[in-house]
Amino acid sequence: MRVPGLRALLLAASLAAVPMSSADAAEPRFERERRAMLAAIEADVAATARETGRARLDDRVMAAMARVERHRFVPSDQQAHAYENRALPIGHGQTISQPFIVALMTDLLAPQPDDIVLEIGTGSGYQAAVLAHLVRKVVTIEIVPSVARAGANALAAAGRRNVETRIGDGYAGWPEAAPFDGIVITAAPPAIPAPLLAQLKPGGRMVVPVGADGETQELRLLTKGTDGSITERRVLAVRFVPFTRSR
Repeated sequence: MRVPGLRALLLAASLAAVPMSSADAAEPRFERERRAMLAAIEADVAATARETGRARLDDRVMAAMARVERHRFVPSDQQAHAYENRALPIGHGQTISQPFIVALMTDLLAPQPDDIVLEIGTGSGYQAAVLAHLVRKVVTIEIVPSVARAGANALAAAGRRNVETRIGDGYAGWPEAAPFDGIVITAAPPAIPAPLLAQLKPGGRMVVPVGADGETQELRLLTKGTDGSITERRVLAVRFVPFTRSR
């Protein structure tokens, strides 16, 4: 029999600390399914350790994954699948990312409590909600107005007051709020947008899937040196919706 270690106890404590609404109490399966999701994430981390260089993720990241209620960020017709370890459709050709990928991208960003992070592609709001537990502020941009409004509403309903949302073309970033300690892009551009690199603080990190629509995509980690130089590392083959621009 496997004896739970400190990590398992920390995750259990994180879940226990989340206040339960009457809706949650009426549907205790969500808590069970969330625990199963965490186990699936850890299994994927172990399975991809050779590629990612990570045999485990930071305890703070896993605690944030435990706390965020994914069922609040999926459409009503996807509620039964909310905690499955896979991407789900949210309408308008967009998806909520696979929990393992959300956890991995968050971990690669190495978020710190005083950080300000830019997200390109608000989508459902789930990635921003996870980051909001780990940093001082998240600013997030979504190009599809109806998706942006739904994501903002989900974040507000979840009580995430340290997230600021904007409707617009994420290619140009958010210059007036720059520079950023971290930037995460949740759609795949064919090449890394230069304006976003310019808005990354020295010492900061960017996590981005790169690849043209229909082609193999790579999740990449970019780190900006104090001299402005960029170090890039290919992490994992992934599949994301394409990065879209205003026409």
